[in-house]
Amino acid sequence: MDGRQGQRLSAESVTLAYEQRVIARDLSVEIPDNSFTVIVGPNACGKSTLLRALSRMLKPSTGRVLLDGQSIQTMPAKKVAKTLGLLPQTSVAPDGITVSDLVARGRYPHQGLLRQWSPEDERITRESMEATGVAELADRYVDELSGGQRQRVWIAMALAQQTPLLLLDEPTTYLDIQHQIDVLDLCAELHETQGRTLVAVLHDLNHAARYATHLIAVRGGEIVAEGPPSEIVTAELVERVFGLRCQVIDDPETGTPLVVPAGRKARARRVVPQGQESMAQEPTAQEPALQQ
Repeated sequence: MDGRQGQRLSAESVTLAYEQRVIARDLSVEIPDNSFTVIVGPNACGKSTLLRALSRMLKPSTGRVLLDGQSIQTMPAKKVAKTLGLLPQTSVAPDGITVSDLVARGRYPHQGLLRQWSPEDERITRESMEATGVAELADRYVDELSGGQRQRVWIAMALAQQTPLLLLDEPTTYLDIQHQIDVLDLCAELHETQGRTLVAVLHDLNHAARYATHLIAVRGGEIVAEGPPSEIVTAELVERVFGLRCQVIDDPETGTPLVVPAGRKARARRVVPQGQESMAQEPTAQEPALQQ
């Protein structure tokens, strides 16, 4: 195995592109094992593209993504699906499928010719729905749910896959603040109690600083900084990455960094740092939520 001990998932000198449009060039990153890693950055900076490459949804133009020391592109799909789960940014459920049936699809990688649906699959499906608060919706059709309810159902399906690595692209999309915190609390619990490695793309920097054990800040397809939030989140970093003047104070609840934006008049006087006038464009696409 040629991967470094302690990093089951990494990217080595990858170039990421959509057709001829390059999003990131010569990018390398290592996801610490047993971490809750969060990728942050401004819109269209390349963070979701990086997550897609790590999940094998996007093949690098050059370089390679390694999973347990092997090139992820050369591994059998079912083997990848038993190790790495993905909740993409946009997911579309089949017409007429119930919540319980969709969550049960997370058990697909564990099925085979000699192993069909079992009581264990039933238990894991039920527990995944309970953990995300959708058990009472089990018999409802997914397409009649609210956006927040659907998002929790997709997370339940990803949990049912029971992979040691779980990648989530903006998992709090469509959720109100209560359910955002519920989902992030659940992610933290999975990391802390089950030892899962989580990698999430989040828009909210304060949520990222509160929950992440490892933070990766991206701008223009480049990694600007990475490390524990308490060590890297500073006013200078926030302005460099997001172009936002702010103060960074201690969160009174957790002691983690808390970003307080400067007032409107102070921000109006902000001068954009040289070299930050433009950033890479990153399209969004619909991908299946399950590695197959």
